[in-house]
Amino acid sequence: MSSTPKKKHTAALGFIFVTLFIDVLGLGIIIPVMPKLLETLGHVDVSTAAQYNGYLTFTYASMQFLFSSFLGNLSDRHGRRPVLLGSLIGFGIDYIFMAFAPTIGWLFIGRAIAGFAGASNTTATAYIADISTGKNRAANFGLVGAASGLGFIIGIGTGSFLGELNVKFPFMLAAGLALINATYGYFVLPESLDLKNRRRFEWKKSNPISSLRNLGRYPSLTGLIGAFSLVYIAQKSVEYVLSFYVTEKFDWTLKSIGFLGFFIGIVLVAIQGGLIRITIPKFGQEKNIIAGLLFYTIGLTLIAFASQGWMMYVFMVPYCLGGISGPSLQGMITGTVSPKEQGELQGSLTSISSLAVIIGPLLMSSVFHLFTHRNTSAYFPGAPYILGAILMLIAVFMAMKSIKKNRLNPGPTLPENEGLEYEKKSSLPGEI
Repeated sequence: MSSTPKKKHTAALGFIFVTLFIDVLGLGIIIPVMPKLLETLGHVDVSTAAQYNGYLTFTYASMQFLFSSFLGNLSDRHGRRPVLLGSLIGFGIDYIFMAFAPTIGWLFIGRAIAGFAGASNTTATAYIADISTGKNRAANFGLVGAASGLGFIIGIGTGSFLGELNVKFPFMLAAGLALINATYGYFVLPESLDLKNRRRFEWKKSNPISSLRNLGRYPSLTGLIGAFSLVYIAQKSVEYVLSFYVTEKFDWTLKSIGFLGFFIGIVLVAIQGGLIRITIPKFGQEKNIIAGLLFYTIGLTLIAFASQGWMMYVFMVPYCLGGISGPSLQGMITGTVSPKEQGELQGSLTSISSLAVIIGPLLMSSVFHLFTHRNTSAYFPGAPYILGAILMLIAVFMAMKSIKKNRLNPGPTLPENEGLEYEKKSSLPGEI
């Protein structure tokens, strides 16, 4: 057998990794510089800037929520390649737009464009599902976690260092990376979706409400999908509050935040890019899900009670180990549908993650403000992390209940180690 298809898949996975990396990099890169940017553009104090930041995040996530299903279904009809390349070009334009925005109002327009382009995550994960088999499905989805984690954290680090030089530099860098990757992808990225697996585009399936209702077709996965939702919400306590937390509690500078960001990025790459390729085959998806969620719970609890700055480095290790749960969660969920419906399913999951970005930052920021504002009677900056730990613990019980239920009533759900190979044999693809 020729090794050409394998080489193409490897190159494609590399491109998808970079695409997801740049997608999340753009989100992470603005977090440390947004306070300074908003203060400068709006001539406001830090408190007001934080409020604007919450509204900007809401705008970004709302657009992603509204259009993720649309792009997912569009990719099921016309293929993954054109949607991915178009989104990358959109990202490049948005970052240029953000770099030269003259007022806060223009930032809202930029974030809306970024939210639409950010819905490409749907197509990227569908692409991975297209070229994955049961044996490597969860491991390949680990690339999604590694790219997302690495992009977000390196984005924070890069934004911290470049932001000290000029608040516009981080946006210029992100724009250059997005446009370069789009050019590279135009020449090297093959189409992953066979013509025989394409389906007619349907508007009724391309809105977020229908997308969420679509998940009702898989009742056996309700618990896992619920856990998936809670994990995304809980993670926002780290992703959107971390810079405020270490500044408030330890009086850290942008440079200190950047060092922590790079450290977390290295740990995430080691875990999600390498460790899970050992733990998933050795222990199976179910054990990885439970262990990962417990690591998240422990890590968030420890972060909440950190009393010295160096502890943040130590306590981030168990938190990052929680990342072994994500690929297994997605692997189990995506293994239940046919190749024809991967875009639709990923659109539904992206809708959930977008809702989490709508809910999570507002929730965690509000809790942080409640326990740190000037007149509070219960000062506790770690409150968002305790809330995150509680949500993770609930996710553990939901996942355990779902896994136990599936063991007792497995039905025709795809076997864990067969994946798409089983789907090809099924006479009713996409049904459970």
